[in-house]
Amino acid sequence: MSEKSVTYKDSGVDIAAGNSFVNLIKPLVKSTSRPEVLADIGGFGGLFSLNTAKYKNPVLVSGTDGVGTKLKVAFLTDRHDTIGIDLVAMCVNDIIVQGAEPLFFLDYLATGKLLPEKGAEIVKGIAEGCRQAGCALIGGETAEMPGFYADGEYDVAGFTVGVVDRENIIDGSCISVGNRLIGIASSGLHSNGYSLARTLIFNHLKLSIDDRFPGADGVSVADVLLTPTRIYVRSILNLLKDFAINGIAHITGGGLLENVPRVLPKGCQAHIQTNSWQLPNLFTVLQKAGNVERDEMYRTFNMGIGMVLVVAENQAEEIIDRLKGLGESAWIIGDIAACEDGNECVELVEK
Repeated sequence: MSEKSVTYKDSGVDIAAGNSFVNLIKPLVKSTSRPEVLADIGGFGGLFSLNTAKYKNPVLVSGTDGVGTKLKVAFLTDRHDTIGIDLVAMCVNDIIVQGAEPLFFLDYLATGKLLPEKGAEIVKGIAEGCRQAGCALIGGETAEMPGFYADGEYDVAGFTVGVVDRENIIDGSCISVGNRLIGIASSGLHSNGYSLARTLIFNHLKLSIDDRFPGADGVSVADVLLTPTRIYVRSILNLLKDFAINGIAHITGGGLLENVPRVLPKGCQAHIQTNSWQLPNLFTVLQKAGNVERDEMYRTFNMGIGMVLVVAENQAEEIIDRLKGLGESAWIIGDIAACEDGNECVELVEK
């Protein structure tokens, strides 16, 4: 008697589920299309025709990132429709700081067992993030790897490419003493510091994922932790039409203390006035929960500031007015001073 024929599905990989997933996400992907996209998903590579006539000397700018342990919150809540926004945000916010308009995006989704509906929820968020950033989702990879991930868990990574004219690259070289720092509000934790945040919330405050977050007007812990990362692309592109921005820092892992120095030229120091913006309740609660030192907070979390712009003093107020008109909350949060030997590149001060 012959043995039963073993299939790929018997080993844990369901090709039919993969095909179903692709069919579910096709309309989501199509919703992000730009005129330069030459083919639908399904090919071996995404096709994008760069309109070089728009640029004098185009330079491509790329970025890649993930979402980190924020995914643990998605697993706890079984909510997956906003993680994709975070994924896109972490990539496009990184390249907009150099003045690059994001053109297209690719994603990588890996899981132990592909559930088409859950996968489609993830891609729904990715498509929404791409629409917010104005870039096209032109491809990606979905890897089903049995035994590699715990049941119900997955990982995601993203990759974006943008373009900027060489003469318009923002590299911080124009920053000078007397420039002002403008902070643009974050929407919450964004996608950094979640390992510490989860420790403080679940181990120190002893809260569960469905409990109300302290001081958040009835909002749950889950809602606070899953608030999507804000995407700043359209607002910054709008500014660049009319203003000279000398430097931009995306406040991600490392917080204000580690990210602002990345754009400062030699001899410059950033003075950040910590009481010049409204500190969100979230960060006050976290700091008190673990008696976290000030510098640890500012090195781990964004503290309510998702982007920092370095601008000429005489343009600062006009730029803030423009940002407010674009729906952003923004403040002058400090200035650029001369950096003496041995000084830190960022100094936190209070008025």
